[in-house]
Amino acid sequence: MALNPSDQASTGMFFPTQTPGTVLCCTCGVVMAPNPANMCVKCLRSRVDITEGLPRQAVVNFCPDCSSYLQPPNKWLRFNLDSQELLHFLVKRLHTRFSRLVTLTHAEFMFTEPHSKRIKIRLRVRREVMNGAILEQPHIVEFVVHDKLCLSCSRLQANPDQWVAAVQLRQHVPHRRTFLFLEQLILRHGAATRAVRIADAPHGLDFFFASRSHAIRFVDFVNSVAPVQYRTDKQLVSHDPKSNVYNYKHTFSVEISPICREDLICLPPKVAHSLGNLGPLVICTKVSNSIVLMDPFTLRVAYLNATQYWSDPFRPLLSSRQLVEYSILDIEPESDIVTVGGSRYQLAYVQVARMSDFSNVFTVKTHLGHLLNVGDNALGYDLFGANPNDMEMDKYKGLVLPDCVLMKKSYEEARARRSGKQRNFKLKRLDIEVEPTGGRKGEDDKRNDEYQKFIEDLEENPELRFNISLYKNDNYEPSEMGSSMADAEEIPSVPVEELVADLEGLDIGDGQDQE
Repeated sequence: MALNPSDQASTGMFFPTQTPGTVLCCTCGVVMAPNPANMCVKCLRSRVDITEGLPRQAVVNFCPDCSSYLQPPNKWLRFNLDSQELLHFLVKRLHTRFSRLVTLTHAEFMFTEPHSKRIKIRLRVRREVMNGAILEQPHIVEFVVHDKLCLSCSRLQANPDQWVAAVQLRQHVPHRRTFLFLEQLILRHGAATRAVRIADAPHGLDFFFASRSHAIRFVDFVNSVAPVQYRTDKQLVSHDPKSNVYNYKHTFSVEISPICREDLICLPPKVAHSLGNLGPLVICTKVSNSIVLMDPFTLRVAYLNATQYWSDPFRPLLSSRQLVEYSILDIEPESDIVTVGGSRYQLAYVQVARMSDFSNVFTVKTHLGHLLNVGDNALGYDLFGANPNDMEMDKYKGLVLPDCVLMKKSYEEARARRSGKQRNFKLKRLDIEVEPTGGRKGEDDKRNDEYQKFIEDLEENPELRFNISLYKNDNYEPSEMGSSMADAEEIPSVPVEELVADLEGLDIGDGQDQE
């Protein structure tokens, strides 16, 4: 390529102008760039078809119950529709016949109707033709999807109660808040995709699996998100003495710690001493695979893992179902706003009175000084009128309890004005078999009330919804302008940026082998 006159003058050298050479096609006479065949691409394709001998149709077996694809001879793999993993799986099915004839350079899905039982992929193949010329052209392969139940699903169809391993998940508390949160974690991580059945049980859930390895994987997941202890047992089902084969049914009994978020706890002296003389009156601020305890009067924080808890277990003094609503009459900050464990707190002295009884006014210390203002309402534990029966508290001689312990700001009045209006998000639920209540209307109302409380906790606590998938509610209609705007500013809500689209077939599961 020739340089500019200024560049030639600076170098003192002369570079002649170079133009690409062209030749005429030996067949049609079109001007073209030279190639080993001396033919244009159109003429080459008319004489040579590099896709000759390549399959244009193939068959793939699909299990509709567990959304798995068969990799011969007997291996089932689970993929999402239109995923890169599925594309790689389909191309690999063709690789044996393609590799002997052409070179594959690109592959992509083509649109097909979801009910057509067809999967089309567009390939670009390359092959050496006449005199060493390289020709590349597209090639479309259509996969016909045949429904075929895998071994586990066929057994389940024959006998729905057939299972090999069961996980009995239990928590002995008077509410189901933990299981509502755990249900969303299971959906987010696809931990129960291998479960053949999920059944409701007193104080928990039962998960049934067709393989012991699937049950162990699920127990490991629960152990990573909650402080649990478990034990295993097995029962002999059948025995073949000729082949020496034993068939067992395995049971995993998993117990979750009864300590929940927002519980008030009186620590045993031994535990308080091991945590640096914390408390003894503390609150639980977070529960994951460890328990986070905080002294609401000093903002000291301690972490208690599952091993430490189960070596010396204890129960809460009061739980969230015993919260009482208070009205804030006066507030005086004692310290600046500080960040402890990723959350903001401020110590303050507040003057409160029960909403149901304004005859008694209490002055207490709280860690919610950054949230409360005069005229607000707050939920707390009433220790003035309570009669706690706790053996650990009796071990502390001379322990003076505060009149109340505030836990969080209350938005009950604002929510009452907004009752009946839809939220901008929704949650997915597990397919749980629930036994009929037998006409016990109070049981259904209790479940609905607990679910609504869980939804409100998600709105108020951004940290709680960090590991949860919240989906956009297509039926949500924004409120009218006016007084509803004041309520929207007062009531916590979920930002639109945190919501994901509710797509059919959305699954977190990966393509792992199914036994």
